[in-house]
Amino acid sequence: MFTIEFRFENSAPVKAYAHEGENLLEVARKNNVAIDAPCSGNASCGKCRVRLIGGTLKSEKTRHITEEEYAEGWRLSCVSTISGDAEILVPDIASAYRSRMKVADLSTGKEIEIFEKVKQSIVEAGIELKNDFSLLELEMDPPSLDDTMPDNERLLRAVEAATGRSEIRMAYSALRKLPDALRKGDFKVQCVIRNLAAYVLLMDVIPIGEKATIGGLAIDIGTTTVSALLVDLETGKILAKGSTGNGQIRYGADVINRIIESTRVGGRKKLKKAIVDETLLPLIDGLCHEAKIPSDGIYRICVAGNTTMNHLLVGVNADPIRMEPYIPAFFETNSVFAVDLGIEVSSSTRVRIAPNVGSYVGGDITAGTLASGIWNRPEFSLFIDLGTNGELVFGNQDFLMTCACSAGPAFEGGDISCGMRATDGAIDSFRLDPTTKEPILSVLGDPGQKPVGLCGSGIIDVICELFIHGIINAKGQIVSEGSRIRRNEYGIGSYVIAFKEDADSVKDVEITEVDIDNFIRAKGAIFSAINIMLSSLDFDVSMIDDVYVAGGIGSGINMKNAVTIGMLPDIPMEKYHYIGNSSLSGAYAILLSEQAMHKVKEIGRNMTYMELSTNPRYMDEFVAACFLPHTNASLFPTTEEALAANR
Repeated sequence: MFTIEFRFENSAPVKAYAHEGENLLEVARKNNVAIDAPCSGNASCGKCRVRLIGGTLKSEKTRHITEEEYAEGWRLSCVSTISGDAEILVPDIASAYRSRMKVADLSTGKEIEIFEKVKQSIVEAGIELKNDFSLLELEMDPPSLDDTMPDNERLLRAVEAATGRSEIRMAYSALRKLPDALRKGDFKVQCVIRNLAAYVLLMDVIPIGEKATIGGLAIDIGTTTVSALLVDLETGKILAKGSTGNGQIRYGADVINRIIESTRVGGRKKLKKAIVDETLLPLIDGLCHEAKIPSDGIYRICVAGNTTMNHLLVGVNADPIRMEPYIPAFFETNSVFAVDLGIEVSSSTRVRIAPNVGSYVGGDITAGTLASGIWNRPEFSLFIDLGTNGELVFGNQDFLMTCACSAGPAFEGGDISCGMRATDGAIDSFRLDPTTKEPILSVLGDPGQKPVGLCGSGIIDVICELFIHGIINAKGQIVSEGSRIRRNEYGIGSYVIAFKEDADSVKDVEITEVDIDNFIRAKGAIFSAINIMLSSLDFDVSMIDDVYVAGGIGSGINMKNAVTIGMLPDIPMEKYHYIGNSSLSGAYAILLSEQAMHKVKEIGRNMTYMELSTNPRYMDEFVAACFLPHTNASLFPTTEEALAANR
């Protein structure tokens, strides 16, 4: 057995032990060392780069690492196996996805403003953000030799008198605390109750004088990131908010890779541990610490996630989701308690899961549709959630149709040689100086942060600018020459966005023709899905009244550029509205409101789910959309204007 020491740029090293022949990425995973591997170790993305700084590793050479880089010790962890003791440097960028990713999580004034507008629109739609939780303060006579009534009966009678209800039930968690709470408060206590239709449920007993908050958690479990709000269920006030990377990322960037991983020996257990133990529990601890309330002061949790994330969270086999006829284990469930999932809050806390609609349209979309309000408007609206997956909903107050398109991981920087997630060093916006044609960049991170790669919004800008300035053609091929244009030995062209000396990288930050082709396919998947869904209803893009864009990627996208490259319909820009993290906003409403929970179930049940993979016209539409902007240029007059202006 050999000693493997993982070293980091900003934290203490981790020492691990491994047998000869073990895969380095698997050794890292087993020891909770975060190495980003969007392709789940298939050697196709090139993102799991580490540096051998001591000892030995058996490692194949790949197209992702140059001869110069290999000589400097750079390796792909997924194709490296243990051959002796080794010291491995895990670069900061390889683990940044865990904590420094740009997320739509109410961390900025703009996001909070958007959230408040969404919240107000939900209320204006007639949904009361109220629930059946309340806090009762009770005072009882202490027992004596003349009054030997047991503690539970004494308290139940007091609750009955205070509420006027005849049937009171006490949760086991409350019974367990009862004797100590009564005596500590001198038989003056605060009771957390739910005033249900059939009975009153007594959930907790807290001595008088101690801080008592009825806490609830709204959680958006995305494929890439997880965001959460800790909320006072009585007032609706947000007590704390936070986000983190989904710990399952190291098992693959997309849901298919996660499902495949779950089918391996111990796979479901590993993925559940990654989301609960490594992601949710630390996030909840941080929120509770910030709000200064104990974790057992959380009495309801609401989760909004896609169908696969919901299955992996509860530990249910997700494999049938990816196999025809694509059947999930559940759309709706009301049988999950936090304790069943290993979430350490009050043992009587139920977990509300926003309902799924199909194999690839889940609770994040039903919750997001609730938040968007399109279900309550007469106008025809398109709701688009741009995340790791691309989901669409079209309709109005009379009908709703939904589908998901396999855009792949390109919007998260996957399948792009210089691509990365939206974290420190990511170029999130790009334009060419109209006179010099030199790049003008915006980079995420602290002031002075040098570029490392491109995130989704940056890729859209780069492709748009290169296209309208004539550097690439409609097929994404480089048709210009200059100091920033390179061609390899196979004739494949690339455009240098930032030279090595100006970048926080061991090589130039450049986008290749292969990268551009990969992204054109991703944007083509989005537009062709929109076209198929509209045409199936005998609609076209001119009949869209409003487009509501949600998701973390949506926050940074230049909508005009997205239209110019043919990713989104060419309709007036004023029809586009960014509504933030709609999944989290919807989860917040469902957490607080019985009416909202009823409505989101109604939305899910009334949605018509279209399975694009079985639609005979989808491939033709997809191929037509795999050009800039489209084979039918008349669909994009804005692009024609932009091209004319730069000729």
